[in-house]
Amino acid sequence: MATDDDQDADFITRTRAKWQAAMPQLDTSPMELLGRINRISAQSVTQLERVLEPSGVSRSEFDVLCALARGGRPLRASEVTSSTMLSGAATTKLTARLESAGLIERNRLERDARVVLLSLTDDGRELVETQLPVCLDQDRHLLDGVDDADQETLARILRTVSANAERAVRE
Repeated sequence: MATDDDQDADFITRTRAKWQAAMPQLDTSPMELLGRINRISAQSVTQLERVLEPSGVSRSEFDVLCALARGGRPLRASEVTSSTMLSGAATTKLTARLESAGLIERNRLERDARVVLLSLTDDGRELVETQLPVCLDQDRHLLDGVDDADQETLARILRTVSANAERAVRE
């Protein structure tokens, strides 16, 4: 295992080395994968926020816009919430902000005025169509050096880990 001053070691390797020194009886091997997944996620979100900054929307706001764009029809707020990793309260707050920015609109359902449907405005759709390719390019950059076969293997493994995590949350 790497030492704390190993220049070639990444954050997770250095963290595991510190745990090994502090608690040698502890098996920190899950950090090798899950620690890296969490670290990559945090770094990816930071990079995505940076990429989206010129557009004037946050990553969470962009998630709402993307949910509406891929929905193929106007959606209820609860449908946006279920197709993103946002809470209902966050969806409400974000949709209010996006509406005031002119990127989405709220319309009442004709047959039941209690139901509010959210949809993209032309400006909202244009923002998604412009920014999504930029975000995907950023994601591709993170995968530099990982060939297609390894990406498929990694995706399969991560689907299993994701299913395990979702099961654990429900238990």
